[in-house]
Amino acid sequence: MKALQYLNKYFFKYKYRLLIGIIITIASKILALEVPRLIRESINVAEDYRNGIVTDLAIVKSELLYNILLIVAAALLSGFFTFLMRQTIIVMSRLIEFDLKNEIYRQYQLLSLNFYKKNRTGDLMNRITEDVSKVRMYSGPAIMYSINMLVLFTVAIIKMYNIDVTLTNYTLLPLPILSVLIYYLSRIINQRSTVVQQYLSKLTSSAQETFSGISILKSYGIEEKAMSEFEHLSDKAKEKNISLFKVQALFFPSMILLIGLSNILVIYVGGLRYIEGTISLGVIAEFIMYINMLTWPVAVVGWVTSIVQEAEASQIRINEFLKQEPEITNNTDKPSKIEGEIEFKDVSFTYDDTNIEALQHVSFKLEKGKTLGILGNTGSGKTTLISLIARLYDLKSGTILIDQKPIEQLNLDNLRQSIGFVPQEAFLFSDTIKNNIKFGDEAASDEKIEQAAKDAYIHHNIIEFNEGYNTYVGERGVTLSGGQKQRVSIARALIKEPEILIFDDCLSAVDTETEEIILNNLFKISQDKTSIIVSHRISSIKNADSILVLEKGKIIQQGSHNELIKINGYYKDLYEQQLLEKEI
Repeated sequence: MKALQYLNKYFFKYKYRLLIGIIITIASKILALEVPRLIRESINVAEDYRNGIVTDLAIVKSELLYNILLIVAAALLSGFFTFLMRQTIIVMSRLIEFDLKNEIYRQYQLLSLNFYKKNRTGDLMNRITEDVSKVRMYSGPAIMYSINMLVLFTVAIIKMYNIDVTLTNYTLLPLPILSVLIYYLSRIINQRSTVVQQYLSKLTSSAQETFSGISILKSYGIEEKAMSEFEHLSDKAKEKNISLFKVQALFFPSMILLIGLSNILVIYVGGLRYIEGTISLGVIAEFIMYINMLTWPVAVVGWVTSIVQEAEASQIRINEFLKQEPEITNNTDKPSKIEGEIEFKDVSFTYDDTNIEALQHVSFKLEKGKTLGILGNTGSGKTTLISLIARLYDLKSGTILIDQKPIEQLNLDNLRQSIGFVPQEAFLFSDTIKNNIKFGDEAASDEKIEQAAKDAYIHHNIIEFNEGYNTYVGERGVTLSGGQKQRVSIARALIKEPEILIFDDCLSAVDTETEEIILNNLFKISQDKTSIIVSHRISSIKNADSILVLEKGKIIQQGSHNELIKINGYYKDLYEQQLLEKEI
């Protein structure tokens, strides 16, 4: 249970709930265990009257009625305390579940892009849902039933020893067998639970990827193949679950068998001692009640053991991510005012996961308020360059200066808040168009939202929708065209009014006429802002103050549009080619 020790901080946080729950549990079980004693006394009174020891029937009736009232009162109080027990311990487990999910989610937010490249979305989802649910069962029901069992065993055994030592010893004979059984079965359950959770993650990941790429599956007509692969994975998961439940299924029958053996011993040994006159008939009845009251707690041992082992396996998986340190950390709490000057000094960058060298000895300077155009083939390092400006990765070679300060020394939150970023693949949330635009400025008025949409040349499309700005765009914006998604994404960046605007080939899905309108709007808006435009089209970057041409991570040409078209090379060749295509 080493992994579950991580939850101790939450138990400490809710220590008063836990303590009150334990006290209430103890009180509830002590009251419940008074019932066998009252029944023993009632049987003994009836037996004394039958044997002629007590001759007054009125006294017998009075005592029996008194005992019955006490039994009812004890049962009612025990039930009330059981209700309070659930209100304290089970509610505490829900609070722990809430805190743990939030902690995992916060950790997910802190972890760097490399983490998300190495882990599948379905697995991340499974750990914050299924694994946390397993852990919650440990912090609630498992603790509650364990306390129940311990209190019942302790109090009942003490009472039994106080009544008759010999009969108690015979009654407890099956317990060592029970202990050994629990030990071996729990080890197997732990191993198989880990495998089950791993396969559940694989199933979740497979389903998530299938639903995300459903349009591709349908367009290629490979639904049958996808179903076959999912069915194969489901079969494997089913086999692992059946394997686990086969072991779990051994617990309950084993417990019942051992309890039944204890009952037989009580009846046999107790009967012999009753014949000898050592104990009364009421004692045998009391012992049988104790044994049967212990039946459920003992049977629950198997269930609780399964819960604990599954929780241990799940917590190990959760801890794997919680213990990961973010690669990108905020190195200062001091606020950093960002003006917008950017300088790269001999920057080289290699991706850890693929070992691809994306940038090689890149150097340039972009003054505040100026516009930089970046041109190059696919894989030339354009997206990597702008990712480094947002410090999505840290450098191992070279220096990036923002306002003449190393980027690592700036407040990370301030840096990213000062950047309006429009990615190559526009991502929209499952929400209204208005809220997707407001993502850049939560406090934006309707007028500001509309103005941002007009600047991005999407307003006229939005007002044609039945719900206008309240149109729900669906998951990943599936109800909008590629060009519309890109323009909503641009509006989201513009409404932020950042110091640095970055457009990563974000006009690839719009026609040249729309592109021209948007670029003219952007030129007016970004007069006093530092702007970086990444594109495959020269028409998108020709008005930039300076242009970088990248090839295999290196700058092969640098200058303004007018300068570059006069020099033989990649830029001039591409310009003439695109000019010819436009004329045709």
